[in-house]
Amino acid sequence: MAMARTSTVTWSLSAVAAGVLLVGCSGSITIGDSAPKLAADKLADTVAERLAASTGQEKPDITCPEDLVGKIGNTTRCTLKAADGSTLGVSVTVSSVEGSRIDFDIKADATASPAAQ
Repeated sequence: MAMARTSTVTWSLSAVAAGVLLVGCSGSITIGDSAPKLAADKLADTVAERLAASTGQEKPDITCPEDLVGKIGNTTRCTLKAADGSTLGVSVTVSSVEGSRIDFDIKADATASPAAQ
């Protein structure tokens, strides 16, 4: 029974990765601050929403360790955590900045890291 659960979680995580890699994903946000920067928690929420929309799956658990500074080419790494504890890295790269609007691309890693034992 545990094997089926692991397979389902692994499939879900793989589906998220495949959806992001095949469909591609991008997002944007407009911030009222004069210095374009997106707070880490808002970035994580936006990335989760975009991944859910592109894969047709539930909104995943995403964490981002730092704010995203609105400078073209700037990249940060976020982490998708599955219910079984396995993780998948997600790269977020600023593609354009217009005033306080930050546009970014999202790309998930091809393989997940297993849960810590």
